[in-house]
Amino acid sequence: MKYLFSIIVFLHGTIHLMGFAKGFKLAHIQNLASEISTTSAIFWFVASSLFIISAVGFLLDKNFWLLFAILAVAISSILIVSTWSDSKFGMIPNVVILLVVVISLASISMNKMTTRETQKILSGIDSSASKIITDTDVEELPAPVYKWIQNTGMIGKPAIRSVYAKQKALMKMKPEQKDWKSAEAEQYATMDVPAFIWTVTMNMAPLIKIKGRDKFVDGKGEMLIKINSLINVVNEKGERMDEGTMQRFLGELVWYPSLALSPYISWETNDEFSAKATMNYNGTTGSGTFYFDEKGDFIKFIALRFKGNEADAKRYPWILTVDDYAVFEGIKVPSKMKATWKLDEGDWTWLNLEITDIKYNITTIIN
Repeated sequence: MKYLFSIIVFLHGTIHLMGFAKGFKLAHIQNLASEISTTSAIFWFVASSLFIISAVGFLLDKNFWLLFAILAVAISSILIVSTWSDSKFGMIPNVVILLVVVISLASISMNKMTTRETQKILSGIDSSASKIITDTDVEELPAPVYKWIQNTGMIGKPAIRSVYAKQKALMKMKPEQKDWKSAEAEQYATMDVPAFIWTVTMNMAPLIKIKGRDKFVDGKGEMLIKINSLINVVNEKGERMDEGTMQRFLGELVWYPSLALSPYISWETNDEFSAKATMNYNGTTGSGTFYFDEKGDFIKFIALRFKGNEADAKRYPWILTVDDYAVFEGIKVPSKMKATWKLDEGDWTWLNLEITDIKYNITTIIN
């Protein structure tokens, strides 16, 4: 679609050269019967140039294309009105271009919002702290958790205080949805002051893109999902969202093992292969159970989460399972995972996630 739109803008710009040629009598334009003055011809040329520059800028992902496109559409629309009987159909691409401009501006605005939120949580990192995780630090954890942390390679490495994770995913928005939709996501998380910002972009259909942002800050959760960054599909917050988002943060500690030592998390041993973790932070509490295999690898996380944010929302098992592992910066973590709701009507696996990159102890946004 990117190339198609660039071609449309480029061709629309070159068509404006007809007005330039007619005004300066450089060619006989049969389909343009209206009289065009030399002054108007100059503006037809200016509009053409602006559209062509805009097309190139859009193709190169340069934001300057927006200003050029707005100016081009404005000039073009005035010229088309002045020669309406001959060029009225030229308003159609103008409307399409203007719509893409509006969507692009909304996307930029949403990106700026998430950038501000991310910079805020990263600003709370104590970059001077450099504690090395030792065997003594983890020996009082439940036996299966202790074995898991040893197995990850966390011992002897600096405590993880922040994380950047790049992800790609397949998603289903509803239980009845048959086809998977591809998505790309990024997550920033901090440990000492528990927080995360997760952003996702998913192509639903031609010209329809879903952008979402999940947020966990100060013990509170938020979920924002928009169509083309314009139309709110989901905009939720509240106590149920706080708890569920905390449970997600808790389950994802398998990507940053030293978080298991957080003073906000307490552990209970279930048996030799599982342990329950409870997190209590800033008035919000959430819990879940971690399961491990004989080798000490994490294999599953189960939490009873509210499905929905309504007053009558019910809790259902929310399950993370592991399909594969990878090593990032010397630490072994689950790299491919599935998320499933166990509902009354049956299981709904809604997320198939792959971690493609992890960077630990970052202090700034990764470009």
